[in-house]
Amino acid sequence: MKFRPCIDLHSGQVKQIVGSTLTDDAGDKKPDDNDLATNFATDRPASSYAEMYLRDELTGGHVIMLGPGNTDAAKSALKAYPGGLQIGGGITSSNAREWLDAGASHVIVTSHVFHNGQIDMERLRSLVDSIGKERLVLDLSCRRKPGDATGPYYVVTDRWQKYTEVKVDAVTLLDLGRYCSEFLVHGVENEGKRCGILEDLVQLLGENSPIPVTYAGGVREIADLDRVKELGKGRVDLTIGSALDCFGGSISYDDVVKWHKKENEA
Repeated sequence: MKFRPCIDLHSGQVKQIVGSTLTDDAGDKKPDDNDLATNFATDRPASSYAEMYLRDELTGGHVIMLGPGNTDAAKSALKAYPGGLQIGGGITSSNAREWLDAGASHVIVTSHVFHNGQIDMERLRSLVDSIGKERLVLDLSCRRKPGDATGPYYVVTDRWQKYTEVKVDAVTLLDLGRYCSEFLVHGVENEGKRCGILEDLVQLLGENSPIPVTYAGGVREIADLDRVKELGKGRVDLTIGSALDCFGGSISYDDVVKWHKKENEA
């Protein structure tokens, strides 16, 4: 099991945002910052975080562009750590190759493939033909439907506001695992809230994902690393954002790196 670092960008700035407060844009209009619950924002450049992850030999992290205005910051991070970070947010068949050429190890895709509530197999196959499944990560970030506290998780798109009809379950994981190299799964309801991980979702991923998978959402203490390892049977990696001290939280980033290195000693 690995710790996977992250860099979330909003309007060109490194931020940590409560995922469920993101809203979809209308055209080129930027999201209203007053509607966002922001845990952390900094003028520290994205490239500085990338350099820190490179220094600490952390691989498989991701840069997520939340809306417009993030291209320059994202490219600066990829340049600082070429081949060490994945990129997501607005990735399509037409620009995926550009981002790989800019230094991304993989592209992360959601909305382009989950189109009109369904899996768009034509778009998915086009992506695979263009860049190869080995450089494609599918984002299966998900939520339960309102009022259904024990029901299935559904993939959500467009800044996690639009529900698809695609359930995150054993069948979906097995089917989509044939077209990509990894899954990234944000537990949207807990994302950015530091209220605890979605244990049943982590367990589902550990039991059923046929390929590497990373979970993010709700981490509040360093013991959650061990909890994810247990629930995910050592097969689910973990991203921590808002809870880390480098993003304004209380968990020591250095301690997480130490945990990761001890866990992954040769």
